[in-house]
Amino acid sequence: MKNPSALKIAIPNKGALSEGAVKLLLAAGYSCGRTGRELIVSDFDNNVDFVFLRPRDIALYVGRGIIDAGITGRDLAADSGAEVSELLALGFGKSRFCFASPRGTVKTVSELDGKRIATSYPELLRRNLEARKMNCSVVRLDGAVEISVRLGVADAIADVVESGSTLREAGLEIIGEPMLFSEAILIGAGNDIASHPDILRLIGRIQGIQLAASYVIIEYDIERGKLDACCKVTPGLESPTISPLSNPDWVAVKAMAPRKDCNRMMDELHALGAKAVIVTEICSCRL
Repeated sequence: MKNPSALKIAIPNKGALSEGAVKLLLAAGYSCGRTGRELIVSDFDNNVDFVFLRPRDIALYVGRGIIDAGITGRDLAADSGAEVSELLALGFGKSRFCFASPRGTVKTVSELDGKRIATSYPELLRRNLEARKMNCSVVRLDGAVEISVRLGVADAIADVVESGSTLREAGLEIIGEPMLFSEAILIGAGNDIASHPDILRLIGRIQGIQLAASYVIIEYDIERGKLDACCKVTPGLESPTISPLSNPDWVAVKAMAPRKDCNRMMDELHALGAKAVIVTEICSCRL
């Protein structure tokens, strides 16, 4: 390691999880971008070493205390069997871990009892089968699980599903409810890792970005006589910011507003006579 005292955080080395993790960390003020195929990128300003690992291996390194924290999929962490704790759900890389079989052949999961099921998540599948008291043969594959039925390797599959288009192309359909809802998560080892100052800072920054995605800033000019009515439309969190304009009969108003309500608010403000109504994105915030 370039900096032995630095906090060590694992990031997936490729794929959508890697892209999402790097994008999130850059937005949170960390320097983790690679110029090539570096395995370690050191951020000296934040005292963090970012270690790029296979997504499947991250939970194992974290669970053994070699890496302090990591970003991986909930499904991968669960399948690893490593003793890690989920510190924060990150909101990207969402998927479902489901059973699937040839279209029209099976109606319930229980009908798969005694069948061959192919998967890239053997431990996650075995635990689910044990909970259901089902005796199935687990066929472990590293990829392209959906083709295993057509090739005669398995009777059904258990796999991570995003849109489901790959399953449909393979002539398969989902059976029953998902076994697990997955997404990218921040993981740590031990119960006290979340109290580590550098981890707390990381979590706070990420939560600030996640929170900001739900809000916008609305700014507008309004006549003083209509100010009270407009403030009812845009009350802000505590109260809106009101600033005088060169025209003493008008004021400028600024307020945080839920993103989902911003278009309705703009309609109502326009109807009340507000001018120069502007909606601005928020990169990060703390409430």
